[in-house]
Amino acid sequence: MSPADRLAVGLVQLRCTADRASNFEAAERGIQEAVRGGARLIVLPELHAGLYFCQTESLDAFDQAEPIPGPSCERLGGLARELGVVIVGSLFERRAPGLYHNTAVVLERDGSLAGRYRKMHIPDDPAYYEKFYFTPGEGFEPISTSVGRLGVLVCWDQWYPEAARLMALAGAELLVYPTAIGWDLGDSEEERARQLDAWTTSQRAHAVANGLPVVSVNRVGWEGSPSGGGAGIGFWGSSFAAGPQGEFLARAVSDAPEVLVAEIDRGRTETVRRIWPFLRDRRIDAYGDLLRRYRD
Repeated sequence: MSPADRLAVGLVQLRCTADRASNFEAAERGIQEAVRGGARLIVLPELHAGLYFCQTESLDAFDQAEPIPGPSCERLGGLARELGVVIVGSLFERRAPGLYHNTAVVLERDGSLAGRYRKMHIPDDPAYYEKFYFTPGEGFEPISTSVGRLGVLVCWDQWYPEAARLMALAGAELLVYPTAIGWDLGDSEEERARQLDAWTTSQRAHAVANGLPVVSVNRVGWEGSPSGGGAGIGFWGSSFAAGPQGEFLARAVSDAPEVLVAEIDRGRTETVRRIWPFLRDRRIDAYGDLLRRYRD
């Protein structure tokens, strides 16, 4: 691995609470720990400022949203500038009255806002009522930074090969997924194992299919339903980084906060794509039906 190709990425897996101040303090401690480990790029989980409020539909939850740039960007940007690193955060964005997004922000090492990505795939499942809160974004465009072009996507996006592919086709050098996903505590141990394996396998497959490293950072711990009427969600942690052939570079535990630093060799993308030239062999002349919802 040449020094120019080496990129140390910090994965900050957090247990979030209702106390925004303590969440940011925990995030800052995790970022500082990752920097001490040599990280130049730091990734935080999805919606790390507070509890995962989308378990229920509540008008009051919209009060948590903030503009971008705004207070969280200023705080993360100041930390990025102080430490000289690039930080990927995840915020509930208030774009305009009645218009909100689930947005990942990228703060450059000088503290400036390098770019934002508004989550495109919005779930609406039991305990994940995100369509009530979030408007989809406008597309898939990598964000250029001092550590490379980041294909930033968010949580539910990670199940869609189209999203990863479009980021790769636009020149992304690394796929990054801030995430909030977990178990229904009523599921059996066997079902929980299947879900976690499917989640990990899906993202490793994006790495393989596109010849790109993948970094996925999840929250961890049980969070009760805000209404008190549900069982809550047991967020399964298990954050990881994988190389361009899907090989694990780092894996976090499933039951506790953890900070990892993964060494990524960006030069391997060129090597892997030469031996597995999937982009060369794509039959773009035959994929028109992908624009249909279903082939009846």
